[in-house]
Amino acid sequence: MDFKTEFKPLTVQPQEIEERSFEMITEELGPHPFTEEQYPVVQRVIHASADFELGRSLLFHKDAIRAGIEAIRQGRKVVADVQMVQVGISKPRIEKFGGEVKVYISDPDVMAEAKRLNTTRAIISIRKAIREADGGIYAIGNAPTALLELIRLVKEGEAKPGLVVGVPVGFVSAAESKEELAKLDIPYITNLGRKGGSPVAVAAVNAISLMAERLG
Repeated sequence: MDFKTEFKPLTVQPQEIEERSFEMITEELGPHPFTEEQYPVVQRVIHASADFELGRSLLFHKDAIRAGIEAIRQGRKVVADVQMVQVGISKPRIEKFGGEVKVYISDPDVMAEAKRLNTTRAIISIRKAIREADGGIYAIGNAPTALLELIRLVKEGEAKPGLVVGVPVGFVSAAESKEELAKLDIPYITNLGRKGGSPVAVAAVNAISLMAERLG
């Protein structure tokens, strides 16, 4: 393949590109505080974002990886806050164990209720999700209001997620929502500061689903 440029790619083989990317990440990241089971999540987050600062800012509850693997292998639902997260998550690995990836934010009943209450669809979508996804994984990459609502419902005993991947990006309430998540004694993966986003949530869930699949 001739790219008609002075620079030529090292390889056009997808698997080789990923493997070399992971090698480069490990070399550049250097010493880090993450455990062997946490590191694949960190690695994929950096791979998705090319942001080492974001990767280093990740925070893990001590049971996060184990809980995420168990949720997937038990066929629990994965709830995404927005369609971009839903689209990015590898469905075959979730569906292999009987699970599915759901997003509720554009459901007609969610939109109608949000309008009636003059609140965000993200908040109402979480209220709907907890009725259908007990013990599931919540992947929140875009909406701080979704994360804050989930935290409220956890505190009130109405929500019992298996794992919360809470990494919303933004300026209004994003960093604060993640600080609140890190105070909870439930399995979570989050990060410090305003950075985050749908690709980060997707990368974390995909890393865990790969670990779940490799257990056989």
